[in-house]
Amino acid sequence: MPHLRPFRFGIINERAHAPGVWTAQARRAENEGYATFLIRDHFLADPFGDQFAPIAALATVAAVTTRLRVGTLVIDNDYRHPVVLAKEAATLDVLSDGRFELGLGAGWLRAEYERAGMSFDTAGVRIGRLEEAIHVIKGLFGQAPLTFAGRHYTIDALNGFPKPVQRPHPPILVGGGSPRILRLAGRLADTVGILTASVATGVQVDDPAERLASRTVEKLGWVREGAGARFDERELSLVITPLVTDARDARADGLIRERAWTGVSVDDVLAMPSIFIGTVEQIVDEMLARRARYGFSYFVVADRHLEAFGPVVARLAGR
Repeated sequence: MPHLRPFRFGIINERAHAPGVWTAQARRAENEGYATFLIRDHFLADPFGDQFAPIAALATVAAVTTRLRVGTLVIDNDYRHPVVLAKEAATLDVLSDGRFELGLGAGWLRAEYERAGMSFDTAGVRIGRLEEAIHVIKGLFGQAPLTFAGRHYTIDALNGFPKPVQRPHPPILVGGGSPRILRLAGRLADTVGILTASVATGVQVDDPAERLASRTVEKLGWVREGAGARFDERELSLVITPLVTDARDARADGLIRERAWTGVSVDDVLAMPSIFIGTVEQIVDEMLARRARYGFSYFVVADRHLEAFGPVVARLAGR
């Protein structure tokens, strides 16, 4: 049986609200018992909508809350040199009194790179660069000056400032869905985010096969390969779709039609680890069962679900 961590829940903000709405939503998430307030890292509106710049936006959220943790889901490593990102992350951790979580990814949205005039390298190169960046960032968070020589980055006796409040460093999340990135996450991340869509082609493809229980087990196997004996130290996370309803089967069938999924049944959808359909009581029971089966304890929902999902958070957060 997987090591069972207490549940925690995050909100990922997918809309660039007016300032007053933005801060009010952050305070509401805190009052509802959510653990984290998260933001993506994109230049284009498609596919998630226009996004604020993550570090500046999260600093604003931290300034208007007291307990709510703030994080990135995820920073595209190619968009910032790790020396710059380490300084920004440590500064936010200090000014939030240790409430920052650094989510990192290798980047995947080809159109974004092309529109910004950046080279969209092969997945192997991007993942290799991410691995080096994590070593650089962790090194700059450490007490001693960092010297690092890699294929992509070279650092010469640089002492990072400021040092983050959280030691040895703020929690690092690495997200992905391929074998190499998930093995990397298992080795180096504190939290592993399992991606449930396919981005291998440089666009997001909502392939239901990526969400199946059997596919999730395969992905967790890659994490375990990377983590080895430290697998139980890794927090496992999913961005989920919660649908509160009294008509479970009918709503699952409706989701299949809404998303134009093929090759999956209602039972397949109801068993998908990232899909929760039913009454609040049914969703609570299903979360307990899936934590026991798979080890997932950190669930993230889109901000549009903040209110409807609140009763689940109230029952399970910290349990």
